[in-house]
Amino acid sequence: MYFLSGQLPIDPATGAFPDGGIKEQTRQSLLNAKAILESEGLSLNNVVKTTVLLSDIANFGPMNEVYAEFFEQPFPGRSAFAVRDLPKGALVEIEMIAVG
Repeated sequence: MYFLSGQLPIDPATGAFPDGGIKEQTRQSLLNAKAILESEGLSLNNVVKTTVLLSDIANFGPMNEVYAEFFEQPFPGRSAFAVRDLPKGALVEIEMIAVG
């Protein structure tokens, strides 16, 4: 089992959040997690559970649109929560559990 700590939407090339809003930040968080999985010889198909932390639950819909681009059936289990603050003022943070 692989436990990926929460991935902030930090672009490794720039060290900054991508321009835009929740969709761009969700995409970057998922790309970061995907890169970590791939470094271990895994893919998003190995993910069995995700936890999505949102700075505002109103962002759930747009986040979910991007999230759906990354996963296919059978979809991993998912929890999503609104939290008061995320590190560095992020709009989203995503953690995962994968099985290899």
